[in-house]
Amino acid sequence: MTLRLLVFDVDGTLVDSQALILGAMAAAFDAIAHPCPPRAQVLGIVGLSLPVAMARLAPDLGADDHARLVDAYRAAFGQMRLDQVAPLYPGARAALDLLAQDDSLLLGVATGKSRRGLSALLAAHGLADRFTTLQVADDHPSKPHPAMLLAALAETGVEATSAVMLGDTSYDMEMARAAGVTGIGVSWGYHPVAQLHAAGAAQVIDAFDALAPALGAHWHRAA
Repeated sequence: MTLRLLVFDVDGTLVDSQALILGAMAAAFDAIAHPCPPRAQVLGIVGLSLPVAMARLAPDLGADDHARLVDAYRAAFGQMRLDQVAPLYPGARAALDLLAQDDSLLLGVATGKSRRGLSALLAAHGLADRFTTLQVADDHPSKPHPAMLLAALAETGVEATSAVMLGDTSYDMEMARAAGVTGIGVSWGYHPVAQLHAAGAAQVIDAFDALAPALGAHWHRAA
């Protein structure tokens, strides 16, 4: 039996965390008395590690202010998630239940979240036992560097040609391409579909119930 691996991005792919992200980002910029970038710009950096994201959002500020933004964001997000859990996108749980029935398929995560943040989210949704490999920002360079996917492949023993990355941003698709992994995009997240295609997405799905058929067609073509 050939093992296969499906790696999920989290924010914008599995869960809709934009309310938490936007609120925490507004609090972070308010903490240093600097105007917060507009909504579209903030959502455009979702998926990047926080230090990289802050540098992109506020290129006019120096390293000390970027570090202050990171700390303020983490504090605000941590406080907010005590009162609000980012919801799973429609169909996400059913898709995970279906995929779990395939003994040849391993599931993983590659996210710009911290390990603490990811652990809290998975626990809140009762998904902590669903994933064989968890790759987080604490341990790797920011996406689109391929380190997260390369580590996931090494941990599971799956070949790159037998792996798929599912994500909503160009960073996910670029990371997949750099790791030699097929990237499948989702249209419900934070980057436009055209941007996903431009970044190398093999295809883009519009709902979670399209995931299993898309994977089946991909594995068939790759066989």
